[in-house]
Amino acid sequence: MSDPVGHRGPAASGPASAAGHSGRPENVEYRVAHLHDRLAAEELGELGVRAEIRAGAIALTGTVPSAQCRESVLRIAREELAGLTVHTDIVVAETTRPDHAEEL
Repeated sequence: MSDPVGHRGPAASGPASAAGHSGRPENVEYRVAHLHDRLAAEELGELGVRAEIRAGAIALTGTVPSAQCRESVLRIAREELAGLTVHTDIVVAETTRPDHAEEL
């Protein structure tokens, strides 16, 4: 399931190789690395999410423990990757107790 995060508003600049909102060429690799740093350093401490440059867009993939964590990851991605095309496939891990016994 793919969920676009990179909303294209008036300040959006297009594909990952385009110039940013300031008009200067953006270093996309730097922005992706900064996103990884923020995900690991903030209260999330989220290391299960990967961000990779693929075909001129950023792909976010991984598994997180809760829907709230997923929303936080998406918020941080919007902040760090504003103006870039971002596709997400971030899954929330199922942590509920099974309602029946597993048969082996």
